[in-house]
Amino acid sequence: MSKFEVVMPKLGESITEATITKWFKKEGDSIEEDDALLEIATDKVDSEIPSPVAGKVTKILYKEGDIVPVGKVIAVISLNSEGTEKITEEITVKGPVQEAKSPQVVTVKPQSSDVLFESRSGRFYSPLVKIMAKQESISVSELDAIPGTGQNGRVRKEDILHFISDRKNNIVKNQPVPTASEAQEKQKATVSIGAGDEIIEMDRMRRLIADHMVMSVKTSAHVTNVLEADVTNLVLWRNRVKDEFQHREKIPLTYTSAFLEAIVKALKDYPQINASVDGYKIILHKNINLGVAVALPTGNLIVPVIKNADHLNLNGIAGELFRLAEAARNNKLSPDDVQGGTFTLTNFGTFRNSFGTPIINQPQVAILATGNIEKKPAVIETPTGDVIAIRHKMFIGLTYDHRIIDGALGGTFLRKIADYLEQFDMNRTI
Repeated sequence: MSKFEVVMPKLGESITEATITKWFKKEGDSIEEDDALLEIATDKVDSEIPSPVAGKVTKILYKEGDIVPVGKVIAVISLNSEGTEKITEEITVKGPVQEAKSPQVVTVKPQSSDVLFESRSGRFYSPLVKIMAKQESISVSELDAIPGTGQNGRVRKEDILHFISDRKNNIVKNQPVPTASEAQEKQKATVSIGAGDEIIEMDRMRRLIADHMVMSVKTSAHVTNVLEADVTNLVLWRNRVKDEFQHREKIPLTYTSAFLEAIVKALKDYPQINASVDGYKIILHKNINLGVAVALPTGNLIVPVIKNADHLNLNGIAGELFRLAEAARNNKLSPDDVQGGTFTLTNFGTFRNSFGTPIINQPQVAILATGNIEKKPAVIETPTGDVIAIRHKMFIGLTYDHRIIDGALGGTFLRKIADYLEQFDMNRTI
């Protein structure tokens, strides 16, 4: 009977390994083509991997919790039909499977204590780094002191391996003893637990969000500007064309698509906002990749990215937004879908909130929050005098990194977005 070797897929250009979080089948189980075989996780996203063939799972080579380089065989399926002695297939989500640069496999047994290993400094660590630190008995204070060679000083697998090598050779320098105030700052707040209180363990995604948010607050000087925009033209236009658009494109025409279009135009006018900070260097990004915060059924949040949004018209933005939102809610996003963002939009109006002050999605330097559109009385200037009319209004807020964006630039950029929305052409076609 011929065999089929399932390999760890490469889920993105920067992904070299992934963690096996769940096997849906065990050895001896039958499986149909496209049935879910296992779930894997990277720093960015969880992905279900379907079986490329029908047959019987005869060998599972790695356990849940193991971290496996891309290209490594993780399971063997015996095919129902006769064929060649051995078939090796590459499963791809985006791009071909490639052999990882480092063949080392870090294998650990999942333990409840692993999920409790958290940095007290607010520094962000990937699940791989945390597991390696736990396996090698690297303390939290030691991990916080390791210089990171990744983007924004992030600790990478190679940094951990280098630290382990130095420690074995007794060349790790003594770390300075923290002052009393530093030690107190790093201590966790004491939580009083009552008899009827319920303790819920954070899931993997919530822990990643928590680490990322704390890191962002510690990295950027957050400032928020808010203004109220009159979007009556946009509302009337959408009400007129949305049914035609839905019938033709088979997707909804949302306000978010128009917000994203306005953001693209404003970023072209003010490219200093489409940027990142690296130490004392400012990186102005050539591409405009817009992240959109999507609430998941689990209660968590994920930010898929519309790549090269400046190359898309309103129809294209609406289509890509719908595709990414559906993929997010159905756990079908690839790691590439959530990487490379240069600016983010979060829509509090979805929950009928007036406005919010979001946290910057690092390594970006700004995030726009849009609120609920409401009918309000407003004073309108006319040639014959002022009148009070019912208008559709909404609050929009820009949270930006005061390290490189001053109030003048932040306020002007926010005003430009509002101008594009307020001056929306009611006669445009779709």
